[in-house]
This record gives sequence, C-alpha cells and structure tokens, in this order.
Amino acid sequence: MTGPEETRPEGDEQAVEAANAALYAALEAGDLDRLTDVWVSGADADDVRGAVCVHPGWPVLRGRASVLRSYALIMAHTEYIQFFLTDVEVEVLGDVALVTCTENILSGGEAEAEGELGPLVGGRVVASNLFRRTAEGWRLWSHHGSPVLTSGADEE
Repeated sequence: MTGPEETRPEGDEQAVEAANAALYAALEAGDLDRLTDVWVSGADADDVRGAVCVHPGWPVLRGRASVLRSYALIMAHTEYIQFFLTDVEVEVLGDVALVTCTENILSGGEAEAEGELGPLVGGRVVASNLFRRTAEGWRLWSHHGSPVLTSGADEE
C-alpha cells in the first residue's frame, strides 16, 4: 500500500496537465474569463515573481494586468484558433511545475472580402508554461512561446 507522499506527484502531474489544457481550451473558445482563471491571481500575481508572458514576436510582459490585456487583444483579432499539442512533457518540483510542448496552431487568416471567412493558416510554436501551486490549485505563472522556424529536416 502506498502513502499520500508516494501518490502525490502523479496526481500533481495530472492536475498540471489539466491546468495546461484549460489554458488552450480558453484560448480556443475566446473566453477571457476562463483564461483569467488559469493565471495566478491575488498575492501570487502581485509579488515580485508575478505573471510573465512572452508571445512569439512580443516583448516580455510582466504583471497580471499586462498579460491579460495581451490575451484580450489577441482574442479580439483572432476569429478562429485551434491548438493541437504535441511533445507535451510535465515536470513537477514541489510547488512549481513546468510544461513544455509544441503548439501546432490552426487559425483563421484575414478574409479577402468582408463577410467571408479567411483561409486557414498553420504554424508551430514551442512553449514553456510554468505553473505555481496556489490555494486555488495550479495556476499559470509564466508562458513563453517561440515560433518554430525550421522544418526539422535539417536537425541531426
């Protein structure tokens, strides 16, 4: 029979995976309220190590308000987005967890004529999502996304 200490890491990994999935589900749904719930809040967000985000091609955003504002802008200008996550790895160390993954993104491009849907555009981003254990559960503390600019064929 195993004790709570022995089963905790596996449960933590599942909880972190669920929190990570909630991030992408909120983005796909364009639901800023759900996205807000994923990020650290209160004292966890206001301390020196508060929310940090780097979207591909953006400067570092620090602080919960700046991070959430960036997502509001992205959602306001994105008609459709879908994430297919691959290479998902979860590492839990105490009250901090790191999720690395590849975001295979399908999004709606700009329409040529008003009232029409734009073409679907694909892209890949590698992401590091850092979570903190809070009283409310695992919350996203830092997101860093970097575009994949190579096909991988050149890698040895």
